[in-house]
Amino acid sequence: MQASQDVRQVLHHLADELPESATWNDVLEKVRFRQAVERGIQAANRSEFATEDQVRNAFARWGVDADS
Repeated sequence: MQASQDVRQVLHHLADELPESATWNDVLEKVRFRQAVERGIQAANRSEFATEDQVRNAFARWGVDADS
């Protein structure tokens, strides 16, 4: 996650975005998603991410047209 001083701000923002009916599982899902995105961004910044061809092949396997 971000620096510890930012975590509180992110947590408050997350709480504001959740619906009144949110459960703890909803909170955990949002946090895990955010962590995964941040890990992906860090990996991309270190050039440890998939190549363009690998991404296009994955999209093709999923039936997604990457050229649109």
